[in-house]
Amino acid sequence: MSSQVETETKPEIEDPEKKKKKEEKAKAKELKKLKALQKAEAAKLQAQQTLSNASKKSERKVKRDAEEENSEDFIDPETPFGEKKSLSCKMAKQYNPSAVESSWYAWWENSGFFVADSSSSKPPFVIVLPPPNVTGALHIGHALTSALQDTMIRWRRMSGFNTLWVPGMDHAGIATQVVVEKKLMRERKVTRHDLGRENFVSEVWNWKNEYGGAILKQQRRMGASLDWSRECFTMDEKRSRAVTEAFVRLHKEGLIYRDLRLVNWDCVLRTAISDIEVDYEDIKVRTLLKVPGYEKPVEFGVLTSFAYPIEGGEEIVVATTRVETMLGDTAIAVHPDDERYSQFHGKFAIHPFNRRRIPIICDAILVDKNFGTGAVKITPAHDPNDFEVGKRHNLEFINIFTDDGKINSNGGPEFAGMPRFKAREAVLAALKEKGLYKGAKDNEMRLGLCSRTNDVVEPLIKPQWYVSCSGIAKEALDAVMDDENRKIEIIPRLYTADWKRWLENIRDWCISRQLWWGHRVPAWYVTLEDDKMKELGAYNDHWVVARNEEEAQMEASRMFRGKNFQMSQDPDVLDTWFSSGLFPLTVLGWPDDTQDLKVFYPTSVLETGHDILFFWVARMVMLGTKLGGDVPFRKVYLHPMIRDAHGRKMSKSLGNVIDPLEVINGISLEGLQKRLEEGNLDPSELVIAKEGQKKDFPNGIAECGADALRFALVTYTAQSDRINLDIQRVVGYRQWCNKLWNAIRFAMSKLGDDYTAPMNMVPDVMPFTCQWILSVLNKAISKTVSSMESYEFSDAASTVYSWWQFQLCDVFIEAVKPYFSSNDPEFASARKFAQDTLWVCLDNGLRLLHPFMPFVTEELWQRLPPARDCARKESIMISDYPSVVQCWTNERVEYEMDLLESTVKSLRSLRSLMPAKERHERRPAFVLCRTEAVAEIISSHELEILTLATLSSLKVLMEGDDAPTGCSVSVVNESISVYLKLQGALNVEAEREKLRKKMEEIRKQKEHLTQIISASGYQDKVPPRIREENVAKLSSLMQELLSFEQASQHLERDIAAEQEHH
Repeated sequence: MSSQVETETKPEIEDPEKKKKKEEKAKAKELKKLKALQKAEAAKLQAQQTLSNASKKSERKVKRDAEEENSEDFIDPETPFGEKKSLSCKMAKQYNPSAVESSWYAWWENSGFFVADSSSSKPPFVIVLPPPNVTGALHIGHALTSALQDTMIRWRRMSGFNTLWVPGMDHAGIATQVVVEKKLMRERKVTRHDLGRENFVSEVWNWKNEYGGAILKQQRRMGASLDWSRECFTMDEKRSRAVTEAFVRLHKEGLIYRDLRLVNWDCVLRTAISDIEVDYEDIKVRTLLKVPGYEKPVEFGVLTSFAYPIEGGEEIVVATTRVETMLGDTAIAVHPDDERYSQFHGKFAIHPFNRRRIPIICDAILVDKNFGTGAVKITPAHDPNDFEVGKRHNLEFINIFTDDGKINSNGGPEFAGMPRFKAREAVLAALKEKGLYKGAKDNEMRLGLCSRTNDVVEPLIKPQWYVSCSGIAKEALDAVMDDENRKIEIIPRLYTADWKRWLENIRDWCISRQLWWGHRVPAWYVTLEDDKMKELGAYNDHWVVARNEEEAQMEASRMFRGKNFQMSQDPDVLDTWFSSGLFPLTVLGWPDDTQDLKVFYPTSVLETGHDILFFWVARMVMLGTKLGGDVPFRKVYLHPMIRDAHGRKMSKSLGNVIDPLEVINGISLEGLQKRLEEGNLDPSELVIAKEGQKKDFPNGIAECGADALRFALVTYTAQSDRINLDIQRVVGYRQWCNKLWNAIRFAMSKLGDDYTAPMNMVPDVMPFTCQWILSVLNKAISKTVSSMESYEFSDAASTVYSWWQFQLCDVFIEAVKPYFSSNDPEFASARKFAQDTLWVCLDNGLRLLHPFMPFVTEELWQRLPPARDCARKESIMISDYPSVVQCWTNERVEYEMDLLESTVKSLRSLRSLMPAKERHERRPAFVLCRTEAVAEIISSHELEILTLATLSSLKVLMEGDDAPTGCSVSVVNESISVYLKLQGALNVEAEREKLRKKMEEIRKQKEHLTQIISASGYQDKVPPRIREENVAKLSSLMQELLSFEQASQHLERDIAAEQEHH
């Protein structure tokens, strides 16, 4: 008979430079294991489905069938809402997420487990949930936020902290106003202007009360343990009072002021937007873009030249990318040193359409004489640079646009009423007609677009309220960057560079918006009886800022003593981000000196997406420091952005938007497509979106449950700044829940009805496997806690997963089965120890996993018998988080189990190479040990190896013993080779080739290491520790090579014996 050879080479020892690669490799390996598990479980599930003739896409039907098989004993009785869940007397045979995840949440909430106590002596741990928009529905980004924050909160709650997680909702000024305006137009064919302000605002409140806030209900489905008793809304009475107070205080300190400046104007929304709400698109050449409100695309990236006639008969040529703005030109600038134009200094050009005299001015700051024609048209009311020129030269500021982007009467009767980009074409045609058009060429430019509407932003001159940012931004910058006195840590650290860049270049923040839904600006304009100009805002010193109209009246009477006046409140509202920026203060009761504010401010951590670092995070830090006297949080954890499995942004038009509730509950492909049809995609987009869905979800999305979705999202956070979400990974974790379920079912069957758990464990007297599982449980607890403390949530989740999967289920549960399957009195004490260890592992393991998977862990923990003479907490969520038990750690036992596992793995590898029909038979095996110490370890753990490798017998051989014949062989390491008895003859040449390849691989590793050691300067440059490791590695490789040569000789000897026999 011939011999078969198989080996596993040990990982090479890396030098420090390669450490990172090594860690990445380990992560990849972990992922590979997970994928293999998912694949196996998926295959198992598919087989079950095929057997029951269920349709592939209907996982629910499989579940229904399973339930029909079960008797009443397996079905949970109905639980009245808010009461503790009633569990079936027997555990269902399969894990069913919808059955497991029902009833628990209402009971947790009803029991007050989520409520923080401001009089508690426990240390506080506080998170404010980033308030979702009142218009929003739960999307996958919210689900990630929810999963991460709840993991932190549940872990801290179990670790003895007074945890507070505050839920809230944002009134979302622009978004909500748009939603309600569309609804009014669709249902009643009216605009907000038809209704008037008061009626419109009351319509928005009606809409908010009826539809708003669905997202907070959806958070409950995710298992989010929020303190609902403190729920708030940015426009409720308390928050509105706080916003007014903040405005008044900041105005009093001179940090809020009113000014006439150029703003970013959105013609669709008809409001100013802040600088960071503008996205810039770089245009390289002539480009046609779709602009809201225009049927045909509009051309950008073109520099048009035209001439202005000069008084006295000559002309001067200027160039622009926005030719329509020439209707508001009030000067032409040239460089004072440009001799081409010296004869025009002090002269006037004549506007070709309205005959306005336009001065030719000299400006060395703006004009580059080498760019274009060297002459620049100046439109101070519609360009930031021209605005500054206008101020320097005291020019006229002429606004030519209406608020909705049409040409107004200042643009002249020829163009008035035209939308701005239609006017662009008309102005060009008119210039051509007058013979003033001088041509056009491609021009690289940056185009500002509103991040909300995609409208082309129009610079308009408008009076607005501003927050002066330079001083408060410096404090926010130092809070993160000052190494001596750092108040806030940003995680991941790489975002501190963005923080620094933005805050060092900050501009004053425009906080007024021309909307109706929002916090009305608490400022009143005073019109005096003897004012010449009566329109609102005509005189900047006539504004009064106050907490209410009564206070404003008193202040105005003081300012304008003895004069008759009328007052009217500013119609504008405040930027939504202003109220959101106050949120950590206002949710805790500011400006009142509440107990919550004293105990819970500053909050502990802000967890949010990196895309709103400036919109929201920086503003909270600026306002919190100024008004609250301290930074609003100590840490900022920025999670990655979620994309689809292919790395594409999620968008409705691609059909790749994933609704977390559809992952939790499951949905058919038809259901997914129906959702698309109900959206507002145009027909061509709908076709693309449907195709995308068919490709990605041919069978729809299987029901995964909240636990599996949460766990998948948390494990994904290791993926730097983006997550490529593959639903199959979520499905894999749902199948893993089934594994947990079965582990508890196994335990319940082995513990029995009368089992009582031990008070404490003494590992020294226990069987080896029990000692080992407690030691590695200790390691898992320690690694999980340290990962959580350093905000490495993915590592924490992977640690818990690996312990459950690869140590408890794959090794311990398998290894102790002989104690239960035999009535041998020899096993009686081992059986009791195994029961106790099993209970301790499940109790600790479920508590370890609870913050990540709250539902399934609660249900399984409630089924575990309580510990002896010990009052158990009502719920797992208020139990203690596991902590390391020093006496459980046993490095010797772990080392020995590593040897056993490597041996078992090699034997299983040999078995997997056998013909399919022979793989499941128990067969004899031999372990050749090259040292006495290793032989002793292997001999003393014969039962474990027999059990885990499914062998009929095991014999330990020493170096001098004859190697067994008719076996396949594998080299485990330099000290151990294993042999597995075969039945039939194998391909001799294939075995030789396999052996040759393995030896070649080891020779290469040996040569490479020898080369490194022999290199010049090795002794001086390489640290002694690395040199020692390399020598040990080299000796190990040489020993392994000898083992292979020995295996090769055995193979040849076997072949010769076989031939002689014939």
